[in-house]
Amino acid sequence: MAFQPLLLCALLLAAGSAFADSDVIELTEDDFEAVTKQHSILLLEFYAPWCGHCKRLAPEYESAATRLKGTVSLAKVDCTANSNICNKYGVSGYPTLKIFRDGEESGAYDGPRTADGIVSHLKKQAGPPSLTIRSVEEFEQFIDDKDPSVIGFFRELYGPAHSEFLKAASSLRENYRFAHTSENAILEKYKPDGDGIVIFRPSHLANKFEDSTVSYSDLKMSNNKIKNFIQENIFGICLHLTEDNKDLFQGKDILIAYYDVDYEKNPKGSNYWRNRVMKVAKSFLDAGKKLTFAVASHKTFGNELSDYGLDGSTGEVPVVAIRNAKGEKFVMQEEFSRDGKALERFLQDYFDDKLKRYLKSEPVPESNDGPVKTVVAENFEEIVNDESKDVLIEFYAPWCGHCKNLEPKYKELAEKVASDPNIVIAKMDATANDVPSQYEVRGFPTIYFAPAGSKQDPKKYEGGREVSDFISYLKKESTVPLNLQEEEKSKKKKQEL
Repeated sequence: MAFQPLLLCALLLAAGSAFADSDVIELTEDDFEAVTKQHSILLLEFYAPWCGHCKRLAPEYESAATRLKGTVSLAKVDCTANSNICNKYGVSGYPTLKIFRDGEESGAYDGPRTADGIVSHLKKQAGPPSLTIRSVEEFEQFIDDKDPSVIGFFRELYGPAHSEFLKAASSLRENYRFAHTSENAILEKYKPDGDGIVIFRPSHLANKFEDSTVSYSDLKMSNNKIKNFIQENIFGICLHLTEDNKDLFQGKDILIAYYDVDYEKNPKGSNYWRNRVMKVAKSFLDAGKKLTFAVASHKTFGNELSDYGLDGSTGEVPVVAIRNAKGEKFVMQEEFSRDGKALERFLQDYFDDKLKRYLKSEPVPESNDGPVKTVVAENFEEIVNDESKDVLIEFYAPWCGHCKNLEPKYKELAEKVASDPNIVIAKMDATANDVPSQYEVRGFPTIYFAPAGSKQDPKKYEGGREVSDFISYLKKESTVPLNLQEEEKSKKKKQEL
């Protein structure tokens, strides 16, 4: 048996060696500032050791760190041991990924979470924010792309205007393509009137309703002015919504026409319907109505069509829906007409506030007498937004293993507080019902506490999943002191004794 301590020692040494060989930098509050300043670009994961999503990301993150070694560094911070750092950067869920440049937060990382996706995304971030173009051939090759191009034209590089342009490019590089030039041959051909910035829209989206380029010039260019110009003009009247740019329009009022959009196989057919959307869009935009217009593939965005109850779309004729900044949805019931009149009527009703919002909802339960109340979109207002009651609500998915494990404990909790008329324990299938916008659900189960009198500001529950954990939380957060059945029974027994 003498070999056992030696074997144990060897295993511990191997584990320690594997940990030491990690290409992911582990940061703490002591070295966070110093280490992040050493990297021109750094992807940083804020995590918790108990987080299931973090555990699933770990091997992908480690693989990406190894493949990017010497190009872009990846780091992580344990928020349970370094809460000050995580609070400073507004971390409210795990894992949260952010990009840092020279020690400063550059923005959230919203790219893929696979090793391949992380590597591809970060390689694009590793180069300069704006490419230097030195010939007409390079220029024409750069703008011949499926995405818009932002070009800075400067008689003198490294002057104040160019410096501000680079700041804007660095800030927006994850979303748009940037280049700059000072070559006379290019300036004479494309910007003979002096320094400025030009957006070149993709040639396959050319149309008669707007110019293919839009320019900006200013004697005193500033980073903010440049960014505003780009964000207001880059997509034009009607954008082509894709997987790559969809996140730019979260939280905005947007109308989307879904049909068989395919600019590789059928650009003419794709623009046939887009031009009809644009004609109507232009008339409303010219009248001062504010709304983003887009076309999107009904195949790529099949999940969205399901959320609008438009699953049966064949893609031959557009189906149309509006999603506003509040997350409210409106669906065009009339069939899209070639003359655009149906779309005009739908938009006019929308701006006149005559449309009924669409709710994806399961049927309201005929009986809801169980200890855990079943919430659907149609009765959410009645149950969760009842201003007289505190509500703890679980958003779940029927296929979620963690949700199934939680179910008996959640039911036990509900039974313990059943005698308290001031609190409701509820659950909602988030895959079959629209979830209000103030409840951010990125994984399952996600639990929120909606206190009485403060329904627009629910609190995300981040505690443990045992019954005692929930009770401790409710005792602290309830607007009225919690009344537990077991405590009442215990008091009665003592009185009887």
